[in-house]
Amino acid sequence: MTTLRSPARETTGHGLALFGIALGYFMVLLDMTVLSVAEPDLAASLHTSVSGLQWATTGYTVVFGALLLSAGAVADRYGAHRVFRVAVAVFGLGALLSAFAPALGVLIALRVVLGVAGAACVPASMAMIARLYPVPAERTRAVAVWASVSGAAVAAGPIAGGVLVDLVGWRAIFWVNVPIALAVLALVAGPAVHCPRGDRRIDWAAQLAACAVLALLTDALIAAGARSWAHVAGSGAATVLAAAGFAVLERRSAAPVLDRVLLRAGGVRAGLAAGAAVNFALNGGLFVLPLLLQEQRHLGAAVSGLAFLPLTLPFVANPPVTGRIVARVGPRPPILAGMALLTLGGAALGWAVAAGAGYAVLAAGLLLTGFGVSFVLPSLVAAILDVAPEGTAGAAGGTLNAVRQTGATLGVAAMGGLYGHGAAYALLLAAAVCLAAGTWFARAGGRARRV
Repeated sequence: MTTLRSPARETTGHGLALFGIALGYFMVLLDMTVLSVAEPDLAASLHTSVSGLQWATTGYTVVFGALLLSAGAVADRYGAHRVFRVAVAVFGLGALLSAFAPALGVLIALRVVLGVAGAACVPASMAMIARLYPVPAERTRAVAVWASVSGAAVAAGPIAGGVLVDLVGWRAIFWVNVPIALAVLALVAGPAVHCPRGDRRIDWAAQLAACAVLALLTDALIAAGARSWAHVAGSGAATVLAAAGFAVLERRSAAPVLDRVLLRAGGVRAGLAAGAAVNFALNGGLFVLPLLLQEQRHLGAAVSGLAFLPLTLPFVANPPVTGRIVARVGPRPPILAGMALLTLGGAALGWAVAAGAGYAVLAAGLLLTGFGVSFVLPSLVAAILDVAPEGTAGAAGGTLNAVRQTGATLGVAAMGGLYGHGAAYALLLAAAVCLAAGTWFARAGGRARRV
């Protein structure tokens, strides 16, 4: 006997599942942003330097960014909903253990574990959304909801982190992930999302080579910031060798890490560059600005978190607007507008710091940056999913998020390295990177209009 499913019940089930998926991404992003205002307290507690703080941050993003490529293929191969649930459980456990880390080395190792789990969550969540909402217009609206809920993590991270650090200390910032992980598992436990297994192969040798390239490049940039030139030379040479090995493995692989069909789609490479530039500016800024506010302007952790509201509030409020714009005119106009705003925001922040301007000017730069990010990222997600070949939504999502997190890792390393020479230079570097990526995207539109 066939059981008919009520449309209202199915819609409710889809809505709860979408909220759970978005909350999972919220958790992953929160772990990135909540750490920013805890940097001075963490440094004092674990007796570390700026370079140690960089590794506490990039220990997560290096692995996260590199593994996103294969995590998408894993989601497509084994079923995105299975991968997502396991990853969320591991993330919650890793966060709990991080709260009790006795030393910096242990914390960095646990951050690596969190990076692995986070990498599995994100492309799986995008594949689940694609499965829940196969109609492009509905999927665009779902992506806007996903971006709003997950964007709240960027808004909540600095504020919640600042309050927790002032009240309890840096360890408390990891405790909050445990109840979130339990809530996510409850919301996605139902039958609303069931993604079939695929037959994609995974080339683990090439994946390890990709991880090595990103880790060695990050190490070289951090060493450059510390002016350890012998270390830079060694890590730089190793980066070149690892990149060459990765290129050889990719050419020979029957299951390459980078999806060649996706990369050949119109405008995709320029869109990926835009995504990397956004995270370069955002994560680099979230690393540098708390140090500036607390060390040079002598603000407490909670007040520093509140100072980020102009940056973070657009991440919550603007994605639904962006979703409507994308549904009406396509993703290209909001991406171009967002890249322009990011460039202006970085320039305003750099000028505010260099001139010693008051908070009003700093807030204007943060607001421009926040609107820029919230225009670009939901538009890029919709654009990449639209051009992804059938059955590769997880891999497409993994590629986009991999280049974004690569940008985040390089932003923390490069901007953190410049911080010792002047925070203004670091912020102006972010503006220059966004300008270059935005220009490439604008020019690519003349040849291909799809992304």
